[in-house]
Amino acid sequence: MSKLQSLLLINVIIAFISCKSDPADENPGNTTIYSGGDIITMAGDSPNYVEALVVENDKIIFTGSLNEAQKEAGNNFKSIDLEGKTMLPGFIDGHAHFSSFSSQAIGAQILPPPDAGAKDIPALINILKEWNTPENRELTGWVFGMGFDDSVLEENRFPDKHDLDQVSTEFPIMIIHISGHFAVVNSKGLEVLNIDANTQDPEGGIIRREGNNEPNGVLEELAAIPHYAKALTPKSKEAGDRFFEEGQKMALSYGYTTAQEGRTMQNHEQLVNLAEDGKLKLDVVSYIDYALADNYIPSKWNSKTYIDHYRIGGMKLTLDGSPQGRTAWRTQPYLIPPDGANEDYSGYPAIPNDTTVMLIYDKAFKNNWQILTHANGDAAIDQMIRTMKPAAEKYGNDNRRNVLIHGQYIRDDQLDSLKKLNVVASLFPLHTFYWGDWHKQIIGDSLGNKISPTRTALNKGLKLTIHTDAPVALPNLMRMVGISVERKSRSGKIIGAEEKLTPYEALQAITSWSAYQHFEEENKGTLEEGKLADIVILNKNPLKVPEKEIKNIIVLETIKEGSTVYKKQMEAKIKIY
Repeated sequence: MSKLQSLLLINVIIAFISCKSDPADENPGNTTIYSGGDIITMAGDSPNYVEALVVENDKIIFTGSLNEAQKEAGNNFKSIDLEGKTMLPGFIDGHAHFSSFSSQAIGAQILPPPDAGAKDIPALINILKEWNTPENRELTGWVFGMGFDDSVLEENRFPDKHDLDQVSTEFPIMIIHISGHFAVVNSKGLEVLNIDANTQDPEGGIIRREGNNEPNGVLEELAAIPHYAKALTPKSKEAGDRFFEEGQKMALSYGYTTAQEGRTMQNHEQLVNLAEDGKLKLDVVSYIDYALADNYIPSKWNSKTYIDHYRIGGMKLTLDGSPQGRTAWRTQPYLIPPDGANEDYSGYPAIPNDTTVMLIYDKAFKNNWQILTHANGDAAIDQMIRTMKPAAEKYGNDNRRNVLIHGQYIRDDQLDSLKKLNVVASLFPLHTFYWGDWHKQIIGDSLGNKISPTRTALNKGLKLTIHTDAPVALPNLMRMVGISVERKSRSGKIIGAEEKLTPYEALQAITSWSAYQHFEEENKGTLEEGKLADIVILNKNPLKVPEKEIKNIIVLETIKEGSTVYKKQMEAKIKIY
């Protein structure tokens, strides 16, 4: 061995010994310092910025100055320069249907502009024709798509079976309305579903008809929803894997680190399998449909903590339908009733009998199950209040965090009642963009301005979150934040300027406030020491751009428990120390 080689060997040995000599300096290399951008912790009622954030393994271990962060990180860490980008806590949607993200991501793209191209019925038919390939049909056996919107289609009507028969009479077709409360099937689809002139309307649903009582292909509410699984369930393991991967990828691309499955039915079993197989890259919290609560909620999955990124959070109850679809149950008639309805039509309840609803709430309160209630029309919200109140009085109502979902046509006095019942209001201000102009037509100008009254709810002291209800809309959480701030319709009109949120409040509603709704504020919702390293990195700061630009902000990276689970063209400068 030469003298030079000997010296090099000695230096390597000394370096190795010196690195191991002080246990306090040991670091497994799983420590990362983020700096060089706007790091907004979302802790507190006003924006709080820190210069640096340190992640070790799956937790945040420090936020503060860069100098102190480097001391905290020790001798072996990775440094990521955000290069002026913005860091926020991972996003938590107040209400969505995670299992259906897959169908939206993989099915025919029949959303209207700006999300897709279904601006009229001929365009919708062409999109379905292009999607109708053997490879795509093999997924479920059906031609399917999610998101058509009669209120935006140039014809201002629902497609029917005759329209869909132009795509195919050989294969069954189902398209699902953007509200999630209606479906349209072609003639073959009606045959497969065994729906004909002799089929009776189910309770809580309507089969729309034409001459001789023949179904025209449009199915409402509980005449539609139970059939969705037939068209949307993958036929093979390979198809199921493709479905799931596309849906999860879409969620991660919009910054989700916690997703909600807001009306879980038999898909609970699929979610359990995904969890146990280690396929979930984000947390998924389920709310079991009340009809299946006894089947699924009494299990190990019903927990405030996740098992393999999955848990049951409680129960879901649906009391009416869709406001833009005019099945929301109101105390006043719609100004424009649906086709075939009388002038005094005001929507209808999903569960007409109050006693039945009362028993559902009684079960939830007795078992201490958090319950999410879908109610859009003010008549449905009246039913919610009068049937929940006895259970609250009987069992007590502290820290249950029960949630009103949507509340599109809620009255001010009903917000007061929900405050007394300690109900969290998860409102849906995306409506102001997608259907604000339509709401003004069907319920009037003044009431139309009061849809999703986020500011009024806050002023009255309610806990507030906002949600996408995806796949009703794309799970684009930054678009939702921007629209909550702007409240502009498709035509550019302001829909209730007095109900706007500030950009910071809108961000709170998908971070810290939503973590609270889900009983997860100890671990999520803010960037603070000891919390999970659930993080999103944006291309711009929502608090520093003009209002109109917020909705176009892009998620560049999604980090779940310290690991990058999605990345989009972010060229971070990384140095190893």
